[in-house]
Amino acid sequence: MLNKKSVDDINVKGQRVLVRCDFNVPLQEGNITDENRLVAALPTIQKLIADGGKVILCSHLGKPKGEAIPTLSLEPVAVRLSELLNREVKFAADAEVVGTNAKAAVAAMHDGDVILLENTRYRAEETKNGDAFSKDLASLCDVFVNDAFGTAHRAHCSNVGVTQFVDTAVVGYLMQKEIDFLGNAVENPARPFVAILGGAKVSSKIPVIENLLDKVDTLIIGGAMSFTFMQAQGLKVGNSLVEADYCQYALDMVEKAKTKGVDLLLPVDSVIADAFSNDANLGIAGENEDIPDGWFGLDIGPKSAELFVAAVKSAKTVVWNGPMGCFEMSNFAAGTKAVAEALADSDAVTIIGGGDSAAAVNQMGFGDKMTHISTGGGASLEFLEGKELPGVAAANDK
Repeated sequence: MLNKKSVDDINVKGQRVLVRCDFNVPLQEGNITDENRLVAALPTIQKLIADGGKVILCSHLGKPKGEAIPTLSLEPVAVRLSELLNREVKFAADAEVVGTNAKAAVAAMHDGDVILLENTRYRAEETKNGDAFSKDLASLCDVFVNDAFGTAHRAHCSNVGVTQFVDTAVVGYLMQKEIDFLGNAVENPARPFVAILGGAKVSSKIPVIENLLDKVDTLIIGGAMSFTFMQAQGLKVGNSLVEADYCQYALDMVEKAKTKGVDLLLPVDSVIADAFSNDANLGIAGENEDIPDGWFGLDIGPKSAELFVAAVKSAKTVVWNGPMGCFEMSNFAAGTKAVAEALADSDAVTIIGGGDSAAAVNQMGFGDKMTHISTGGGASLEFLEGKELPGVAAANDK
């Protein structure tokens, strides 16, 4: 059980508060094309303003790799945040992030003021967690708040290093929500607990499968990774994506599930196509039917969808990471949609583990029906693996 101090546990009146946010937003010609991450950060920022803190925001954007690349400046974020917060967010334009502009802006702050520092990855040491940049960031603040779950699985200066040089390091509301839902739901779930894993590769989900098999009542495997399991069990899967090196591992997992009394569900049929294209010829490979050579499995079939939906209906907790097929193409979206719809209709605690699953439920219009959609793809995966996340571990315990 993770029990970290949050913004509700501290008094920030008159304090300089450095907040690590996730403002890694898509930009086109200086315009923000998706501002979900900005909106998600507002509750924490508004709380700190209301409590009379001097709020200093920082984030990375893209991968400038230690260079001050103008197209990756956070200045457009400061402009949009000013509108969303209905108050000026002063932008400190320093190529070295903590430079003369930032220092002067912080020195001139009044309670409730907000400034935004330049892209933390303009400094090459950021991703190496170097002391010099960590100390620079800490020199600006009395209190540190981490609200960037998307980078919690990385130890960088702006989320971990800085905590070595400040006395008070807490989490924001967004991080708190991730810890409550992803961390604690997996450790202490209401049962039956069902996990749904999809996506392309078994190899990328090995630690997640291992960890979840010790915790869940039912494990559903869909998406392209299921073809490795099918081939391992003797079915021919045509030109579907298979990791032949992991066939034995797949069989071991099937055995482990049996030993643990976990219901491991695999697709019983597949939507197949003769090319990786929405315009390809389509077919269905039924139960125990081989997929012909030259054909690809690109979605779970209708019977599999029924099987998976039935398993979700009785669940009290569902964690979903990875789509059931190539949902970006309309002919192969039915499986992912069926699962998303089942979760939307469920009374269970439904947790979407970031990445493609989050994109799918939002795109299909079910996002607001989910209990929690994680803001971090890689970080949520590592949480499901049972790993300690450096960005979470660095915050003060209660």
